[in-house]
Amino acid sequence: MTNTGTLSRLYTGEGGLDFVGRRRLWYSITGVLLLVCLLAIIFRGFTLGIDFQGGTKMNMPAGDTETSQVEEVFTQATGVTPQLVQVVGSGDSRILEINSERLTDDQINKARSALFERFQPKDATGVANPDAVGDSTVSESWGSTITYRMLIALGVFFILIFLYIAFRFERDMAIAALAALGVDAVVIGGTYALIGFEVSPATIIGLLTVLAFSLYDTVVVFDKVKENTAGLLDSRRRTYAEQANLAVNQTVMRSISTTVISALPIAALMVIAVWLMGVGTLKDLSLVQLIGVIEGTFSSVFLATPIVVSLKNRQQKYRAHNKAVARVRARQQAEGDVDAQDVDDDVDASASSARATETVAAPRQNTSFGASWRPDRDR
Repeated sequence: MTNTGTLSRLYTGEGGLDFVGRRRLWYSITGVLLLVCLLAIIFRGFTLGIDFQGGTKMNMPAGDTETSQVEEVFTQATGVTPQLVQVVGSGDSRILEINSERLTDDQINKARSALFERFQPKDATGVANPDAVGDSTVSESWGSTITYRMLIALGVFFILIFLYIAFRFERDMAIAALAALGVDAVVIGGTYALIGFEVSPATIIGLLTVLAFSLYDTVVVFDKVKENTAGLLDSRRRTYAEQANLAVNQTVMRSISTTVISALPIAALMVIAVWLMGVGTLKDLSLVQLIGVIEGTFSSVFLATPIVVSLKNRQQKYRAHNKAVARVRARQQAEGDVDAQDVDDDVDASASSARATETVAAPRQNTSFGASWRPDRDR
């Protein structure tokens, strides 16, 4: 089958790829991804924002300042080495941010004074102003409270999802959906740990959003699987795996279209948030959403339904049904071969009979002996 033919069949939903039959390949790819992400989470850990670990953040208009100079001034004024000094945004909206451990009020005042005296940051009116240097502090206890509530929110989310899918569809689909969501969460977390992206409350909001997106895509596929497998055990025409694979093929183009349509505005949001405006909250939100939309599509298409099929194939009634379908197909194949042989024998016999008749038939004689007598001939 050509690539064009495969894409055409995918577009029309006729089924062009064996998603379920290659589930061992998808499991292997997922296993490698999970291993890499778990190792990154364990050995590198997360770069938590001050909202989770506590600390002090200071910011001011960047102007033409260099981050190395800012770090030097801040360290001399406070006696504390900043954890992160970065410039976000572009053009006149560039903002310089300084993250450090929690500072006392006296340290914050010294840092503000030193930064203003050295760099003379300007306010919105274009006038140098000490108030152009801003600061915010979060206590460690508040950060731990936020972390605890984040974990509770994720736990409640997973429990509610399991109950809904188990009630709306069935238990096996609920297990598969949770497994796919778990893979999404680990891969997204591993990506953040591996690259070093900062985890902020906006990141958690974005994570819950993309998990819901992945779940929605999975439920759409499951709904088609349920429709295709209705009354399956009463028939011997197709197996559960074949009907489930057909469902994935019938919905895969929709999943791809939804992903592309979702990813484009998210990418645009990243450009606006990071390159033009320098808004950290929008950056954190759009980043996790872009990663999650791509991963969510993979899990809903290549993992969720194959996991359901694997769970079904472990059940006795579905194993017996698969064997019954195989026996029916073997019998039909054998009958088809016999019928084909019978047809060939009939054709050969007819041809031989025709040749024999043509050989032994007596030649046709002319029985006319001249003009025939008629009663009125002498008249």
